[in-house]
Amino acid sequence: MSTTDLRPTDHDSAAGPPPGTEHPPTGQKSPRRLAGELVAVLAVIVTLAAVTGHLALLLVIVAIIAIVMIHELGHFLAAKHSGMKVTEYFVGFGPRLWSFRRGETEYGIKVLPLGGYVKIPGMTNLEEVDPADEPRVYRDKPFHSRLLVAVAGPGMNFLLAFLLLWALLSFVGVPNAGQVEFQGVLPVGGRPGPAQVGGARPGDVVVSVDGKAVNGDVNVLTNAVRDHPGVPVTVVVARAGRDRTLTVTPANGRTSSERGLVAPKGSAPFGVIGVSLGQPTQRRAPLPALGSAGAQLGHVMWASVVGVGHLFSPNSVAQRFNDVSSAKAASQAEVNGTRPLSTVGVVQVATDAAQAGIGQFLWILVIFNIFLGILNLVPMLPLDGGHVAIAVYEKIRTGRRRVMYHADVAKLMPFTWLMLGLLAVLVVPALLTDILHPVANPFG
Repeated sequence: MSTTDLRPTDHDSAAGPPPGTEHPPTGQKSPRRLAGELVAVLAVIVTLAAVTGHLALLLVIVAIIAIVMIHELGHFLAAKHSGMKVTEYFVGFGPRLWSFRRGETEYGIKVLPLGGYVKIPGMTNLEEVDPADEPRVYRDKPFHSRLLVAVAGPGMNFLLAFLLLWALLSFVGVPNAGQVEFQGVLPVGGRPGPAQVGGARPGDVVVSVDGKAVNGDVNVLTNAVRDHPGVPVTVVVARAGRDRTLTVTPANGRTSSERGLVAPKGSAPFGVIGVSLGQPTQRRAPLPALGSAGAQLGHVMWASVVGVGHLFSPNSVAQRFNDVSSAKAASQAEVNGTRPLSTVGVVQVATDAAQAGIGQFLWILVIFNIFLGILNLVPMLPLDGGHVAIAVYEKIRTGRRRVMYHADVAKLMPFTWLMLGLLAVLVVPALLTDILHPVANPFG
């Protein structure tokens, strides 16, 4: 892929032909040809992923990059709306692979696909800008414009999370934790299993076992089956809106093989009936799902706020280093829900989710969006929350004066470096933990 810089000169930008009609200089490839090369490279990547069985991983990487760029799109649109100058909107970092210019903004792709960025001149008073651009830089815009630009990125993450939740509730469905379902009716020992003989069908929702209500507790069913080999068990299931009573006689698990299940020699008999269990999926009508998605969004946002706060606690920082050195500690933190994931861990869990089904994958994307939005609102530079805090502080200091007060960002740099150091203390151990002690597949 060419690394040719397609940016025109200022003269070309001001006086040249309309965008898309200009002819490239001699020896320079046209934007259309470069776009064709980009499509060809992407086609090769997709083909390789398909051949090697890594389509799920590719899907996750594309989804994460898209989420980051949608975050940046929020900043981009808010800046354009506020009359600010936006000079770059790029996927990735490092050397430029491919780019084109439309108006005053350059769009493109860089070598390292580790996120993306939008460049708005004058984000702090330390940045030097062309005096001619001064009226359009970030720092000289009114408070409401700067505040809008700062929060627009996280706002896009929250909006995307809401839309994904709504789609999940409306079109995919979510597991009903209050019910247990026969998701598969299977043979036992090479013959029709007891559940199949007793009339069970996939999709049956278990209501009660031997008169004891299940109410979503799978142990009620499994304990009754395990403890009654060769003894009939009465199972009431809901099917097509009606309750049906089945009589199922569990086979002896010591002498039957069910998916490789073989009891140790000398162990007590136990029952098997040949079913796979799960939670039935529930969908909501699109209109009521709006309210449900909003309520669920608020719940996850609050849990994310608590989670981000926990990340910065002294105990959490100490735990990160313990997780690196001990697989047992990392596993226990995972069970307790206190193990933060690096990009490696997020990609691994999201890939497992994509392989498990669209519902699990959408749910992981919802959580990732919300966490990314909350983390970016932490009031410290270089995060978006740092720019929010500075804008609010400058507004308070300016008061009713006509001359805008500008905070001396140079004085905040020690705190910025402290913040970056703290992030490194959190991110590096999490990365090492995910490499040395990979996260267990929560969907397998």
